[in-house]
Amino acid sequence: MDAHTHFARLARYNVWATRRLLDAVAPLSDDEYRRDMGLFFKSIHGTLNHLLVGEHMLWYPRFARGASPKVELNAEVEPDRARLGQALKGGAANWLPLIQSWPAERFDATLDYTTIKGVPVSLPFAATLAHVFNHGTHHRGQITAALTALGQPGPELDFAYCLHEEATRETAA
Repeated sequence: MDAHTHFARLARYNVWATRRLLDAVAPLSDDEYRRDMGLFFKSIHGTLNHLLVGEHMLWYPRFARGASPKVELNAEVEPDRARLGQALKGGAANWLPLIQSWPAERFDATLDYTTIKGVPVSLPFAATLAHVFNHGTHHRGQITAALTALGQPGPELDFAYCLHEEATRETAA
């Protein structure tokens, strides 16, 4: 499988998993949603904010523009649940067109960007992109575990399940 296909598939998975996760946390009361669950960012809300910062406010601009924007790194960049959900969905949807815009040789190159302190950074492009998607998967898994601890059903977020659903939709179409 070529890099475009591989990373496009990961980008589609990211959209799918983000939507399913947000659907799963939607019925939670605000107390449960914001309760300290011992997650790295303490609450489901804090962890979703962390995903917004990491995937969409830091890494996306680095891949799209080669720069690191100044972002407040506290655990509540977006306090409103509905706006946070929309920002996560919109941010996830931005990755696929970006990935499709890159030429094949881009994946064998480096990701070069400048930090907010003006320091140039050069990282392996494909490995860094894989890291960004793995980071989101890790934190979505934490939230699923928190839902289970709250006695709530966790969404099926398995990549193989996503691929099966994708193949089923293609067969039906």
